[in-house]
Amino acid sequence: MKRSLSLLLLILLVSSCKSGKSYTAKKQPTRTIEVNNPKPASNEAKAIVNYAMTFDGTRYKYGGTTKRGMDCSGLIYTSFKKHNIALPRTTSDLKSTGDWIDLKEVNVGDLVFFATKKNSRKVNHVGIVTNVRTGNVEFIHASSSKGVMVSSIAEKYWYFAFVQARRIL
Repeated sequence: MKRSLSLLLLILLVSSCKSGKSYTAKKQPTRTIEVNNPKPASNEAKAIVNYAMTFDGTRYKYGGTTKRGMDCSGLIYTSFKKHNIALPRTTSDLKSTGDWIDLKEVNVGDLVFFATKKNSRKVNHVGIVTNVRTGNVEFIHASSSKGVMVSSIAEKYWYFAFVQARRIL
């Protein structure tokens, strides 16, 4: 009896460890961004983007403008300042600087603005367009969770957070 009980317990233990369902990770759906044929980027725009890319991986720091840490508007301010273009320091001031452009018309070096707070369309985040190709617009920005990084407007999060684009150059 003791032996049968042990065998039954062992069978139950082994069979209960197997999950009945198999799960697969779902990839975040992406959107296609319609863009007109972009003109070749100016040398100045390329230089600004290349300088901004040197900060890739820099940790996020509210109010920061150096390799030790920076925020989204600090990245824009520092990148343009390096090329003798004076811009406002805050996102709220940047959102009305330059000329408004349609997302279909963006090019390398343009600024893209986002509203990342839930249930709000108030701009609170900014990035610099780094690459434009059919179906995709990439931008560099300082994420509060991951620091300075390149993202795509085709990603669901950024697609729905997008508010406007502006041309400085």
